[in-house]
Amino acid sequence: MKILFAVAEAAPFIKTGGLGEVAGSLPVALQRQGVDVRVIMPKYSAIPEHFRKEFKFITHFQVPVGWRQQYCGLEEMVYNGVHYYFIDNEYYFKRATLYNEFDQAEQFAFFSRAVLESLLHIPDFQPDILHCHDWHTAMIPLMLREFYRQDPCHFRIRTVLTIHNLKYQGVFPREVLSDILGLSEDFYQNGVLEFYGAINFLKAGLIYSDRLTTVSPTYAREIQTGYYGEHLEGVLRERSDRLIGIVNGLDYDVFNPDKDPYVKYPFSSSPDAKQKNKDFLQKKLGLPEKSKIPMLGMVSRLVDQKGLDLLAHVLEEILALDIQFVVLGTGDANYENMMRYFAHKYPQKVAARILFDDELAHQIYAGADLFLMPSRFEPCGMAQMMAMRYGTIPVVRSTGGLSDTVISCEEDPQNGNGYRFYNYNAHDFLFTVKRAVQLFREDQQAWDHLMQNAMNSDFSWDRSARAYLELYDEVL
Repeated sequence: MKILFAVAEAAPFIKTGGLGEVAGSLPVALQRQGVDVRVIMPKYSAIPEHFRKEFKFITHFQVPVGWRQQYCGLEEMVYNGVHYYFIDNEYYFKRATLYNEFDQAEQFAFFSRAVLESLLHIPDFQPDILHCHDWHTAMIPLMLREFYRQDPCHFRIRTVLTIHNLKYQGVFPREVLSDILGLSEDFYQNGVLEFYGAINFLKAGLIYSDRLTTVSPTYAREIQTGYYGEHLEGVLRERSDRLIGIVNGLDYDVFNPDKDPYVKYPFSSSPDAKQKNKDFLQKKLGLPEKSKIPMLGMVSRLVDQKGLDLLAHVLEEILALDIQFVVLGTGDANYENMMRYFAHKYPQKVAARILFDDELAHQIYAGADLFLMPSRFEPCGMAQMMAMRYGTIPVVRSTGGLSDTVISCEEDPQNGNGYRFYNYNAHDFLFTVKRAVQLFREDQQAWDHLMQNAMNSDFSWDRSARAYLELYDEVL
């Protein structure tokens, strides 16, 4: 079986979030299952130089973008046993940022068409399945059928589309249809691409892909409802028989408390390693070095989706408890400023780092006692799994992948690995945090049991890879 991932980002070359994490880890896990899986992505100028120097040129060719013919270079690198192919065009990919540019429609229309054209030029590899990820590649299934179905190289290829976050859909003006995509007005008039007077890339993928997946079973059900469906719930309900949710996994080589190079005290070095990492984190962040005080951590984008509006309502009450609070992330200016304000007001309790720092993130996972994740919606979420891997107990709202990965210790004391609350309500969140802090302070035996359950939870990619392998078998 041969699978080609088409994706806008992939670790370790470049990543902005969970999409890049998945595209870097899942192919390796699938390889271990005996699948010949390869990845194709843009050659961004932001990819570190030490990687780009290793890329090997394969060929170049022309790619049609509407009425234009654009240069495309194809390069390759093998990393961790996986072949990565890079689509080279400096006009589209020599950018300061990956997304939110003025010409995203053209940028990813070019990339999608270039993926299909590259199949004529990749030596000794013809995929059985093109696995597309998010809106950036969601036009590929439609383009495959419209432009390449009669081509002997393409006509047997099946398609799978994974929705990592339905909120991001690739919605553009109607003019994109003919000028950029080279498609007739029929695709607008018949409703395939029409979306409230605009064109929707993701909608095309939802309609034309052979199978649809998303990143947790609960999210797959949620997005078929009006609250979570982002105005595409009708399309998703129509294709519900082709939609499945598979929880993301963690790269256990990267998130390994025994061998993590970012963690000061590996967990195998001492039974007190968790406490030592907490002491180290307090010292690093300038907080009082108190061993018995519960430390609450948050590593997140500071946006409404992540429940920052809930936190804003009750943070003063949380800080009235005898706790420490550590937050790392960037996002909306009002939440960034809120964190700076509380760090200034409570310097003995709050440490806020408004930046991206992978090393510090690992140290928070390893040193904190509780991890706050009160998300409004969460397709899968990986931070809660990372935290549990290091014995840090998540406090989450029961939604999406948080429902599928966090077992409430209050509902199931024997198997619980975290805390959950259900209503999107600030005081439900507050009271759940208070109960978790109380358990930490008053019942060491129960807390140790909870930590062991969290650390023993299986979030390896191997389990998820087996589910994808079953899906690919069905598609073929």
